[in-house]
Amino acid sequence: MSEGKTVLVVGSGGDTAPQWVDAGYSVVRLDIDPRACPDIVASMVDMGGIGPYDAVYCSHSLEHLYPHEVPTALREFRRVLKPGGHVVILVPDLEGVPATGDALPDSMLCGLHLYYGDATHIADNPHMAHHCGFVASTLRAALEAAGFKARTQRMGGYQLLGIGVK
Repeated sequence: MSEGKTVLVVGSGGDTAPQWVDAGYSVVRLDIDPRACPDIVASMVDMGGIGPYDAVYCSHSLEHLYPHEVPTALREFRRVLKPGGHVVILVPDLEGVPATGDALPDSMLCGLHLYYGDATHIADNPHMAHHCGFVASTLRAALEAAGFKARTQRMGGYQLLGIGVK
């Protein structure tokens, strides 16, 4: 990766940077919760006058929006990207996941956790509740509707990867 590239980490929580970001990138962290000490306190549906960035990374945050907010957030991601920039999104993969409290195969999680969020954190931080969900086709369709050239891939651990190019 080349010098001077920037990545916006949306819904950063307390994380500093995604593992794939190398030293050639500068990282800007955005979160709605000021307790996460982000560089920018804002909602992903209205990020204000920021950008442009080479990449936007959103890991396990998009599902915290209501369904009607997802298109707005994805348009915001596209707006703050440079031409040819990439968005990288990770969300829970709900394909075939039963909404029960039973542990999922090869996981310590249950379906209820993937659908609704980690109940142990929601009382203290309501932003942690899940309000929408995705399977590969719905995430790809949402990215395409926002103007991205998009692809999705099911990953291990009940994760879904979406990549969009502006």
